Amino acid sequence: MTPLEILRNKRDGKPLTEKEITFFVEGAAQGTWPDYQLSALLMAIYFQGMTAPEAATLTRMMTHSGRVLKWDGLGGPAVDKHSTGGIGDKTSIVLAPLAAACGIFVPMISGRGLGHTGGTLDKLESIPGFQTRLSLTDFDRILRSLGCCMIGQTAEIAPADKALYSLRDVTATVESIPLITASILSKKIAEGITGLVLDVKTGCGAFMPTIEKSRELAKTLVATAQAAGVDCQAAISNMDSPLGTHIGNSLEVLECLDMMEGKGPADTLELTLYLTAKMLVVGKVSSSMEAALKLARQNLTNGRAMEIFLKMVEAQGGNPHIAENRSLLEVSRECEQIIATTSGTLQKVDALKLGYAACHLGAGRNRSEDSIDHGVGILMRRKPGELVRAGEPILEIRHRQNRGLAQARSLCEQAMQISEAPFQEIRLIQEEIS
Repeated sequence: MTPLEILRNKRDGKPLTEKEITFFVEGAAQGTWPDYQLSALLMAIYFQGMTAPEAATLTRMMTHSGRVLKWDGLGGPAVDKHSTGGIGDKTSIVLAPLAAACGIFVPMISGRGLGHTGGTLDKLESIPGFQTRLSLTDFDRILRSLGCCMIGQTAEIAPADKALYSLRDVTATVESIPLITASILSKKIAEGITGLVLDVKTGCGAFMPTIEKSRELAKTLVATAQAAGVDCQAAISNMDSPLGTHIGNSLEVLECLDMMEGKGPADTLELTLYLTAKMLVVGKVSSSMEAALKLARQNLTNGRAMEIFLKMVEAQGGNPHIAENRSLLEVSRECEQIIATTSGTLQKVDALKLGYAACHLGAGRNRSEDSIDHGVGILMRRKPGELVRAGEPILEIRHRQNRGLAQARSLCEQAMQISEAPFQEIRLIQEEIS
């Protein structure tokens, strides 16, 4: 068996055998396949697709290309959540300690932002001293003591995915559903979880902009996870407009602190509570969504989630005083406002345009090796459905020495849609897949 034979088979639309997929995954993990052949097979998969058994085998082989964690004697269910990425989506930062407060253990291995979407690790690293690169020994210790720990992918976890992910980004094969499925689930299953809740975004700010493609991805993810023995449910949530009001790393942590004090934007609170409740049902801590939502709200408003979050921050090297002294979270003071030029109802704020605007400012990255500025971003002073008057500020850009300001300003101005037409609200939770 050679890489060339496998490339030819997939190029011609033939399903790959388990031995062929294993050879491919081992080649990626061990570096025995050159990048040009790995890239060629990724492109062949992108165009020819994969059958359900192929995708399941690819996921299983990528999962076992490295270490698969086990949580013997944990004292509760190990359940995680994953989002396919959006603008202003900071739910994980609140959800993990909130679920832990409700009796779930959350061993969360997260990613960094790339392109127009933000990353949980970048947001956490805006907290002074916070470390996301921990050993698996420290990961185990913190999880068992606090109920949650949030780290980045280590060399031991799904090394094949680490190699293939970087190639997918530069070969325009990111949107392939089998490749997305194997990438997401190989890391999550390797966490040793028994349950998983997925937040699959749809809309202009999502990787899957149409509900049909989002539904296809959600169903593939759920079926593949369940075939691997992980109890999995998915929700499809709207990403036409940004989630919450803060976009940018330090800014989003500030919004999370508000949420853990029972404040914050209604849409972010709704989605965070909903996904947490889903985790409680999947983990069998609650028997119904009604009971789960009640328990989640209780542990958000009584301060228990904030308590666990600050303990996790301290355990991971961060400054635990950020809740009482929010100036510890560095936010640029250089500010430019985007003003409404007409009066009416704010119909939409285009999530994709704001995501790219934040990238121009330095809040995101175009390549995995790019550095980011934690202190820049965008504040939404109005949300869709609210009345605005000409001359009022709608968006606020926090920039650094005008870096990317002209591009960001143009995108922000294009993102706003104001008219006198009746506002048609789009439900936040579009569908459920189980």
